[in-house]
Amino acid sequence: MKKAGIYIHIPFCAVKCMYCDFYSIADQNDQIPSFIEALIKEIKISKMLPEGRIFDTVFIGGGTPSLIEAKFLERIISALDKKFDLSNVNEFTIEANPGEAPKERLKDFLSLGINRLSIGVQSLHPHLLSFLTRIHDATQVFTTFENARSVGFENISCDLIYSIPGQTWSMWEKDLRKIISLQPNHISAYTLTVEKGTSLFELVRNRKVQMPIDDETGKWFLDTHKILEESGYPGYEISNFGSLDMQCKHNLHYWRIDPYMAFGPSAHGFDGQRRWNNTRSLNNYFQKIKSNEKPISTTENLSDLDLVNEALGFGLRMKEGFSISIIPNQHLKMFDEKYKKIKKIYPKLIYDREKRIFLTIKGMLLSDQIIPELLFE
Repeated sequence: MKKAGIYIHIPFCAVKCMYCDFYSIADQNDQIPSFIEALIKEIKISKMLPEGRIFDTVFIGGGTPSLIEAKFLERIISALDKKFDLSNVNEFTIEANPGEAPKERLKDFLSLGINRLSIGVQSLHPHLLSFLTRIHDATQVFTTFENARSVGFENISCDLIYSIPGQTWSMWEKDLRKIISLQPNHISAYTLTVEKGTSLFELVRNRKVQMPIDDETGKWFLDTHKILEESGYPGYEISNFGSLDMQCKHNLHYWRIDPYMAFGPSAHGFDGQRRWNNTRSLNNYFQKIKSNEKPISTTENLSDLDLVNEALGFGLRMKEGFSISIIPNQHLKMFDEKYKKIKKIYPKLIYDREKRIFLTIKGMLLSDQIIPELLFE
């Protein structure tokens, strides 16, 4: 049976971070009880995926899900289990911010069957945290991590950001090595990107902030992969690092084009052929649920070639690459021509082995240039 995941989006935050383009709202925690009721109703009225799907991962993201009390999460999990059967779930992740996940709450999360914690560290330097509008400090990072271990979390991931204006390589390397010394099970290391609609985008556009140059970011990318590999965290995707048994199974569902259900405002779902997005407005979400409507804002039916393009694009972001067998026979000749052309332009960045195609680490650095050249129009 094909495996699938479930994603829950909790939009509440204490502060909206200046670089974040995920849907989140600050200073509206009084709406949480109403949100929980709406979310449970959305789960109840949702359609099932086609038969033959086993749900093996759940991911609660946001926003800041660790702000939600355990009693509310228990109700959400109960609704999910009644609808989808969570008995096969072996990875259940919740995101947490340092300083916003009290020890007792972490203990409660674990008792509910949540077995993986993703901590939004981002940086350990005060002025970089301030620039990113993060409200925690380094001490709270270590306290949250230690609390999670002490209550019994055996699978902890840490998120970090680099290529931040004002950040030096020595600052980044110091952060990286301090987090490695904690021995988390997984590390995500992302370059800071400028997304439309964020405060960072406006600052860059108005020339109040200057982003690091691409050559510098590229060198940091390669050196970061090297340090993490040498420290026991092999890169399995452009920005994700961990041993085979500690890779994020839920994210692998996305990258392998597996189906997944999604609930909450702005959540994206996929049933194997159709993608949908929920409304990116809490008020609109409430209105639709109250009217017994699904809170979907857009849907997209994917053609066979669309699915091939997605599998190819995501596959090349991963160490495992993608299988040539996914390409329909009538398109193999065209793909072979594209591939030969790309190999001539980027001879040491892309290669094939046993009917799979891969990017080298240096190739991943240029993936935004290489991948579009291989896609079908």
